[in-house]
Amino acid sequence: MRAARYGVVVMLALICLGPVLIMALTSLKVQTDIFAMPPVFFFAPTLDNYRAVLLQDRFGTYLGNSVFVGVVSTVLTLTIGTMAAYAIVRFRFVGRSVVSSTTLLLRSVPLAVLAVPVFVVWQDAGLLNSLWGLVLLYTAVNLPFTIWVLYGFIAQIPYELEEAAQIDGCGSLRILTTVVLPLIRPGLAAAAIFTFRIAWNEFILALVLTNRATRTLPVAASLYITDVGIEWGRLMALGVLIALPPLLITLIAARHIVAGLTAGAVKG
Repeated sequence: MRAARYGVVVMLALICLGPVLIMALTSLKVQTDIFAMPPVFFFAPTLDNYRAVLLQDRFGTYLGNSVFVGVVSTVLTLTIGTMAAYAIVRFRFVGRSVVSSTTLLLRSVPLAVLAVPVFVVWQDAGLLNSLWGLVLLYTAVNLPFTIWVLYGFIAQIPYELEEAAQIDGCGSLRILTTVVLPLIRPGLAAAAIFTFRIAWNEFILALVLTNRATRTLPVAASLYITDVGIEWGRLMALGVLIALPPLLITLIAARHIVAGLTAGAVKG
């Protein structure tokens, strides 16, 4: 029984990793090997595709745009989401139960549905073709999930700890920063990783709301799809480069992700 269970797990892992392995192998092939039929699995690897991608004129710009949007939107989302989750758990106000029970529903809206209305609103607000426009949008998109995850962590903190801090003269903001935040670090790590991954990988909204100067890396990948054909080698090389940062961050903080999602789902 155990062998069968492990076999199923290995098979599912191979199915999930198959597209990733194909992308990585394709990025190391020359054009003739990419289009060879039957497919070539043993070949002389080359880094020409990576050199072509890294040495293109605006790769540094696109990379900087992605880093800025991902990091700043993550910081804003965690800051606002932590305060919102704390307010929902600890304060009593009109509509509290409705807000706490419907927060995650907002995240179920497909991002593609937002493209046209956001384009119109951002154009009127002067945020079109700006990195800050993307930052504000990704912050709004990721807030529901962040609040949902952190809600469970804050709710499990004994209120007696905060009462003791109040007796020592701490206000609500100081209690949040000195008592609550250290205790919800796994939740913060999980929320930060998922927020960063969405901001880093999102394509549709970034395509609609940016121009040549403010493109992110996923949008830049679409430049390899032209009228004369698709440059598969360079496209796959850029895909590998895009996937590496979130993958490394996820592997480093995998323990926090599991703890964060489990606690948030069970106790939220």
